[in-house]
Amino acid sequence: PESVSWALEMAYYDWCISQIAAKAGDEALAKEYAKKAEYYKRYLDPETKLMRGVMGNGSFRTPFNPRYSSHMKSDYTEGNAFQWSFFAPHDMDNFIAEIGGKKELEARLDTLFTTSSEIEGEEASADITGLIGQYAHGNEPSHHMAYLYNWTDSPRKGQEYLDHIMQNFYLNEPGGIIGNEDCGQMSAWYVMSALGFYQVCPGIPIYTIGRPMIDRALIQVQGGIFEIIVKNNSATNKYVKEVKLNGKKLKTPFFSHADMAKGGKLEFVMSDKY
Repeated sequence: PESVSWALEMAYYDWCISQIAAKAGDEALAKEYAKKAEYYKRYLDPETKLMRGVMGNGSFRTPFNPRYSSHMKSDYTEGNAFQWSFFAPHDMDNFIAEIGGKKELEARLDTLFTTSSEIEGEEASADITGLIGQYAHGNEPSHHMAYLYNWTDSPRKGQEYLDHIMQNFYLNEPGGIIGNEDCGQMSAWYVMSALGFYQVCPGIPIYTIGRPMIDRALIQVQGGIFEIIVKNNSATNKYVKEVKLNGKKLKTPFFSHADMAKGGKLEFVMSDKY
């Protein structure tokens, strides 16, 4: 049970070990675990374009229904194939190359967010909540997915979904959070996203741009204050027109933690057009 989820998460954990080994100067161990970190590729089915259970003889498990969920009994933990097929946060560039490039990534994300929200299975996991298509914001494995549009030519699609999530799935009322607040992750996602950026892979100190909700924020960092200013922000102005870091326009929707730690200013200009 849950073999695909275990495999994908272990690939990430093995990557973490490789990073620690490299920092410790053990290059042999670092290479060994970096190789293991690529094992997620074994579960990528080129036909269905999803992550699938693998049998002992190397074939994919059949029958296969990407909408099917059976809590603690299927190949996926608290989810289905749709909700687990984008989990390679430590290796996004190679993952994208493996599936056929950034246009293919965009197509797969479009399918994820626009397909029917029907979950099949008599014992489907109750953790699958906050659905947009088959994206399930109520459970952590989905939390990085809208930001993956920044690896495509259509970051504005991610901004649209982030706006929808923050406006509709976080309400000021009892039960106002769409999912289970495991270790504070539902709220942590909101705080980061409302500031306008998110870390897709813990262990890679890079943030990627989203859709800020705040107009101004001050973050106390090692180098002093990191200020975030958002201009022309409104419910209709949900698209990021321009971002400047310390007065210099960002050419890509990414910036480093080192830049934040020094202190400085991150400026967004919002628009109702993309």
